[in-house]
Amino acid sequence: MHKAYQTKNGKQLNFETAQVMAIVNLTPDSFYDGGTSCSLSDILKSVEIKIQEGATIIDLGAASSKPNAEIVTVAEEINRLRLPFLEIRKQFPDIFISVDTFHSQVAQFAIEEGADIINDISGGEIDSKMIDLVAKYQIPYILMHMKGTPQTMQNNPHYDDVVEEIFNFFISKIEKCKALGFEKLIFDVGFGFGKTLEHNYQLLKNLNKFSDLGFPILAGLSRKSMINKVIQTTPKSSLNGTTVLNTIALQNGANILRVHDVKEAKEVIGLLEFYNQTVNVS
Repeated sequence: MHKAYQTKNGKQLNFETAQVMAIVNLTPDSFYDGGTSCSLSDILKSVEIKIQEGATIIDLGAASSKPNAEIVTVAEEINRLRLPFLEIRKQFPDIFISVDTFHSQVAQFAIEEGADIINDISGGEIDSKMIDLVAKYQIPYILMHMKGTPQTMQNNPHYDDVVEEIFNFFISKIEKCKALGFEKLIFDVGFGFGKTLEHNYQLLKNLNKFSDLGFPILAGLSRKSMINKVIQTTPKSSLNGTTVLNTIALQNGANILRVHDVKEAKEVIGLLEFYNQTVNVS
């Protein structure tokens, strides 16, 4: 597996130990915390706390991707992103900033202003210019699998074999990227994005298979319905369930945890690292 990627800004994104990516929503309609921290001072304070708790990546999203989310124009997405992004980049120059977007125009704005990573939930399927763009700039690219769009993805998604189909999807993307001379990929199977409850758990159980592709794996499980539907929690009461699934994801090969709750994710990583060291010593 690739141990580190150099970003456009000369920093090294390292995967020898698991990383915590902190979710920072700049939208009024996020499924978990929409509208609760949209003032600039609140956003900056939230980012500061997440960094103190151990986040190494801040993931900024200015358009919700929950099922049936409102469609946001490129201009509105950039408008929501601009000021928080510029202030975070200025105040926290050493942190890795990821921008969560499937629009190449938004990604280009972010890259030119100092983004370190682009996180695309559509894996280049919605905007065909996205992969060419990240290849041009050689910026680490989180390539997620999603069946359909946020507006259609949960309309009875069907797979003959969900693990095999997504594995082959990633192989095709690797081939396309390598043809462009680009290999700074991070894969995300897309829990909850065009998958049934059973599909999500099949993917979690087989996460190690995706590590065989030779690229880092991101797991985005935080407070999702795949937890709530099993143990009858809500997004606000599903922290314990999130921690359990994050633990399984790490044991099955995840290199990045994308989370709302940094402190708890960092504790999981610390405990598992110590556990694995102890097992290896004995």
